[in-house]
Amino acid sequence: MGAPKRLRKRYEKPAILWNKERIDEEHRLKQDYGLRNIKEVWNAKSMLRNIRRNVRDVLAGRSREATGSQIVSRLSKYGIVKGDAPLDSLLTVKVESLLDRRLQTIVFRKGMARSPRQARQLITHGFISMNGKRVTAPSYLVPSTEENAIGYSKPINLEPPSIEGKAGKPIQNAEAAQHKENMASG
Repeated sequence: MGAPKRLRKRYEKPAILWNKERIDEEHRLKQDYGLRNIKEVWNAKSMLRNIRRNVRDVLAGRSREATGSQIVSRLSKYGIVKGDAPLDSLLTVKVESLLDRRLQTIVFRKGMARSPRQARQLITHGFISMNGKRVTAPSYLVPSTEENAIGYSKPINLEPPSIEGKAGKPIQNAEAAQHKENMASG
C-alpha cells in the first residue's frame, strides 16, 4: 500500500480574523456567488495572492520572464485578462473575476439554474456536463473556449411543482395560499 497523498489547505486565513469590513465583504461575495462557506472566498483570494506574488517576482527580476508569460497565458485561457496584457495589469485583477469563471457562476449566468445555490446543487448531483463529460465540482474554473460546451448531462425539469385543485387543474399562487389556509382551518 502506498502512502496516502498529503492533503494541504488551498487557502490562507486572514491575518486579522475579526475585521468587520472584511467579514462583510466576504459574506457579500458568499451570497452573490452562492458559495458554500467563507473558505471558498479565502481559496480564491489565496489563488489571486499567489498570482500577484509571482508577477511581482517577475517584475523585480527574481524570476524568469518566461514565468510571466506563462501566468498571462494561463489567465487569458480563462478569459480573466487579454492575451497581450502587460504584467502590471495582473496586479489589478479582482477576486470577482476569478469567482466569475467558476462553473457554478457560469451555469447560473447562462440561465441553466434559477439561483447560484441551485446551480451548485445541479453540478454536485451530476446534472451538468462539459463536452459530454459530467463535471461535479462547482469550483471548476471554466476556460473561455469551453464556456459554450456547458449543458445538461441528463434531462431535468426546473419548473416548480404546482398544487392541484379538486378538478386536477393547477391552482394559481393566490388561490394556492387560500387553498392551504382552508385546508389548515377546516
